[in-house]
Amino acid sequence: MVQSMGRVGCALDNAAAESFNATIKVEFAYRHRFATRAEARLRIATWIADFYNICRRHSAVGGLLPII
Repeated sequence: MVQSMGRVGCALDNAAAESFNATIKVEFAYRHRFATRAEARLRIATWIADFYNICRRHSAVGGLLPII
């Protein structure tokens, strides 16, 4: 994962991206060990497609599933 870049003093520019990155780290990446970067990329992409986008409720859209 790469830290997003924003302007100094403008906290809201990348708040959604920072929240998304934090969620991936806390809910998935820190709980698993990956042998290679390629494995990490594949497993994180799979987690996003299979869980984050389909099953996880999001507060930004009123607790609804984003795929609906």
